[in-house]
Amino acid sequence: MQIISNEKLIHRNRNIARYSSILGLAILVGGMIISFSRPELIIFSFAALILGFLISQVGIYFTNRWGREPRPDQLLNQALKGLDSKYRIYHFMSPASHLLVGPAGIWILLPRHQKGVITYERGRWRQKGGGFLQVYLRLFAQEGLGRPDFDISNEMQSLQKFFEKNMPAEDIPPIQAALIFTTDKAILQFNDTEEPPIPTLYINKLKELIRKNAKSKPIAVEKIQTIVQLLPEGEGKQPAEDE
Repeated sequence: MQIISNEKLIHRNRNIARYSSILGLAILVGGMIISFSRPELIIFSFAALILGFLISQVGIYFTNRWGREPRPDQLLNQALKGLDSKYRIYHFMSPASHLLVGPAGIWILLPRHQKGVITYERGRWRQKGGGFLQVYLRLFAQEGLGRPDFDISNEMQSLQKFFEKNMPAEDIPPIQAALIFTTDKAILQFNDTEEPPIPTLYINKLKELIRKNAKSKPIAVEKIQTIVQLLPEGEGKQPAEDE
């Protein structure tokens, strides 16, 4: 499998993660110091606390994606190691953050790191469990699960539009997607009567999913080459690793 990464973007966003986290913490501490030492400046203290919290949330967002190693892109690379050279995975090089192209088709991969019990009920994703500590971390130190189906839908639409601008619509292979949990501390619990709208699995099951699709729904080599020609090579290309 060949790995193509936007190293400039990764480096820039890693710096944003580092500096925004430090800045947010510094402003929060400053706001607390003001509240204790200068009570008459309580308005400035509250303003500093709110600003520090917002900047800290930016830091959390960037840290989860680019500041903490192994990063999501590195975890995906490791999970898919062993796929042959017909496969290419693109990180931050296309309208989809993580895009796999190969005999199994076109796959948008959405990694998530959240822990606890993950459910999908009545059209809603929920993250449960963990007690007070996990609730606190979700509010102040971790990014929530959000709506991964919406995130994937947006990426699929953007990718479809990109292909439609560059090739005939009838030649575009179906775009597939999967929600990938990168930690074994996530407990996936889904009802048989209401399964998630997208394949949802642990990262150690990802390669198996791709290989099954390559056998059951393969796409022609010519179509793979056409798609690859539309996508940039990037500076972070790594050589193929055949199994």
